[in-house]
Amino acid sequence: MSQTTHTDDPGFSTKGAYVTGGAEFTRDTNYIEDRITRDGAPGRNGEPGWPVEPGRYRLIAARACPWANRTVIVRRLLGLEDVISLGQPGPTHDARSWTFDLDPDRKDPVLGIERIQDAYFRRFPGYPRGITVPAIVDVPTGQVVTNNFPQITLDFSTEWAQYHRPGAPELYPEHLREEMDAVNKRVFTEVNNGVYRCGFAGSQEAYDAAYDRLWTALDWLEERLGGQRYLVGDTITEADVRLFTTLARFDAVYHGHFKCNRQKLSEMPVLWAYARDLFQTPGFGDTTDFVQIKQHYYIVHEDINPTGVVPRGPELGNWLSAHGREALGGRPFGDGTPPGPVRPGEEVTPGHGAA
Repeated sequence: MSQTTHTDDPGFSTKGAYVTGGAEFTRDTNYIEDRITRDGAPGRNGEPGWPVEPGRYRLIAARACPWANRTVIVRRLLGLEDVISLGQPGPTHDARSWTFDLDPDRKDPVLGIERIQDAYFRRFPGYPRGITVPAIVDVPTGQVVTNNFPQITLDFSTEWAQYHRPGAPELYPEHLREEMDAVNKRVFTEVNNGVYRCGFAGSQEAYDAAYDRLWTALDWLEERLGGQRYLVGDTITEADVRLFTTLARFDAVYHGHFKCNRQKLSEMPVLWAYARDLFQTPGFGDTTDFVQIKQHYYIVHEDINPTGVVPRGPELGNWLSAHGREALGGRPFGDGTPPGPVRPGEEVTPGHGAA
């Protein structure tokens, strides 16, 4: 979800600046708040209504981005592959936009565009905010519908329910929503975004404060998950998806690149076992591309890593080691079943995972 800006200079190649000297990092959370709903009714604030319609929308989600990775995991767990297509930009972008540089002719094969920026501009010419992923695009018009990543996954669970696969898990159960919303809020502010506050801190004081907040939250999670297999309830939920994508990137990126280095994830016994438990669950590890993750952060963040050198480590085979979390009970998919094989064409590139 890196916040890219745009420019009309065709020679512009700078990846973008992420650190403001002397200041703490503040994420722009003003997204396009349109929603795709069962009845297609306008939003509470007058946003256009978009109806649920199989085949109409395309999810644009880079494998490298943790916020986009969430949507890919949820789409797979719920079995929405046949009703919402997937476009995947490459791991890097410039200051204008994510690009489809891995596709033939460097264009998305469905939308026919080189940059996700084009879908934003078709709806909002000169769109002034961040050109982010994940984004959902209306295929008939080529216009972006929404980039509001927290709502996208919740709507996959609720508004698209009639198209879930048989045996799909209940990722946002009504009886757990109050607790889950509170947990998700803390995880977002202190962990998901907390690593960025460390990495993009513009002063020692801002970094120190962000570091302390992050590790306070990670210690809380270490304690919470010591007695329960999943974050909220006894099955995998939206809360686990949201935490997982940060944990998966922790040792590969955040520990060193973002200076979140009190400990590695692999040195926190509970969180490390929890992360491996999820990674080895269909839908999680099979959507995680460590090569693209490292390429994104170490190449794009020029002001943090000006050489663009991408580290070769860490070793990944330990992601597949025994975790022992079954002893805590819990049922990964509740009364449902795991998803089937990854859809052809959506597999993680061989050698990019932990196998």
